[in-house]
Amino acid sequence: IYQVGFKMFLGVTASVTNWDAEGTTCSMILEDNPLVDFVELPETCQGLNYCNLLSGVIKGALEMVSMKTEVTWLRDMLRGDDVFELQVKLLKQVPEEYPYKDDE
Repeated sequence: IYQVGFKMFLGVTASVTNWDAEGTTCSMILEDNPLVDFVELPETCQGLNYCNLLSGVIKGALEMVSMKTEVTWLRDMLRGDDVFELQVKLLKQVPEEYPYKDDE
């Protein structure tokens, strides 16, 4: 996702850091995000996760390869942080199920 997906669909590169000891949680760092090029959040909307669409896309893509995940925003440049940071946590690996039997 971070090597090909972000480059292909958004034209940006991402890096993966902050792996936990079990290897189930990591952070994706985006230096640039084209979704917010012309966006300024007013003071009344500072609690808004404007780029929450990306967390849903990542979660959906990982579900397509049988991974149940939780994706949350840790840092956001619209709120004054220096980078965009998403935390991806693997909840469980779902076994693949086929709707038919091989012998039929």
